[in-house]
Amino acid sequence: MIKQFLNDPELLLNAVGEGIYGFDLSGNAVFVNPAAERMTGWKSDELLGKKIHQYHHHTRVDGTPYPADECQIYCTMFDGKRREVNNEIFWRKDGSSFAVEYTSTPVYRNNQLIGAVAVFRDISQQQQTQSDLQNALIKIKQLSEQLKDENNYLIAELNQDWQDSGLVGQSHVFQNMLEQIKLVSETDTTVLILGENGTGKELVARNLYRLSTRSKHPFIKVNCAAFTPSLLESELFGHEKGAFTGANERRKGRFELADKGTLFLDEIAELPLEAQSKLLRVLQEQEFERVGGSQTLNVNIRVIAATNRDLWQMVQKGSFRIDLYYRLNVFRERKEDIPFLCSNLIQQLNKRLGKQLKGLTQKAITKLQAYDWPGNIRELQNVLEREAILSKQPVLQLNQPLSGENTPSMDSSLTLDEAQKQHITRVLILCNWQISGNKGAAIKLGLPESTLRSKMRKLGIRK
Repeated sequence: MIKQFLNDPELLLNAVGEGIYGFDLSGNAVFVNPAAERMTGWKSDELLGKKIHQYHHHTRVDGTPYPADECQIYCTMFDGKRREVNNEIFWRKDGSSFAVEYTSTPVYRNNQLIGAVAVFRDISQQQQTQSDLQNALIKIKQLSEQLKDENNYLIAELNQDWQDSGLVGQSHVFQNMLEQIKLVSETDTTVLILGENGTGKELVARNLYRLSTRSKHPFIKVNCAAFTPSLLESELFGHEKGAFTGANERRKGRFELADKGTLFLDEIAELPLEAQSKLLRVLQEQEFERVGGSQTLNVNIRVIAATNRDLWQMVQKGSFRIDLYYRLNVFRERKEDIPFLCSNLIQQLNKRLGKQLKGLTQKAITKLQAYDWPGNIRELQNVLEREAILSKQPVLQLNQPLSGENTPSMDSSLTLDEAQKQHITRVLILCNWQISGNKGAAIKLGLPESTLRSKMRKLGIRK
């Protein structure tokens, strides 16, 4: 058997798993084994006596020409030196390519160079495995950074020695507040908590969080009054390495840490205007960039904000954006939650009044959604309770007029241009017809000054 192999070494070459090509000094193929045929799709009778470089190395992976004098296999035929190559591709017969590593070894007879042998193998899977491993390592690093950030945050929270107590009270006002908390917690809407210092705004926020569907995800708190304007942006949005002096490594902000959970912005009135603009974008688009970064990051968060200041008065003074104010003032922006809230309120009214109300007519729901709700949930509760007491039908009709319902801003028959004209005019009057500057209407409307002037011309708005 050994003698048989020695007499016919081609049997061994045909059995190996690597592709093998044999060349004469002219660069023509004189041997092609079956493994080479399987990998390339070219049969030996299609390649024998031909220059294989024209088939496999005719172009590089980017499509540029591959000169024959740069082919390492051909170079071995000319200088008799062995070469190892691991960063090239071979082209298949079907036009596809695959990554290869190969050796090019000179062949001598009686000390005379007569050709070369190229032994190659497909390393595509190996490269894919390496790429997957690198991606996995990157993911592990990211998760490690996130765990580090979350751990640092949790340590800071524990150091505050916050007492995880519940809300306790028996007064009618207190019980009414608890009902509101339960109602709002079942929605995913933005919440604004108003109250003097020491009245338990954070406690309300944490109870909202516990009762919500996000309770299994993070609750992240930021005291907007505890940071300088420049540090606050980094705290909220994070920063990239080198974004500013002292930024020695990339750091995730509270928005990223709160992903899928709840972000509590305490003392939101202390946000500088630039940070207000970025917060508005997060609330509207659920996306942002880190300080010093260009990559857009997406988050899924619920924002609960709190303040002891009169935000509307700040809007009038130009220190708080009017569009952010409306975004935080929940009913003004989340009218789609009204049917759900009404359903829950009616269930409570049935228990308290001993009725069996089934809901609202579609006309009544439309009417509620068209209203501006300056009194928020408390006003909605009062409206429904009044209707429930007066109604003799199981489905509420909402026959009584809403407070201020006939003002132009509630007129659902207005065209878009008419509604825009009324809103812009009201803001201009509020700003004493000042367009530019920190106290101008452009900032309050969230518009560039040129855009506002253009809209005023288009809509025929004049002082």
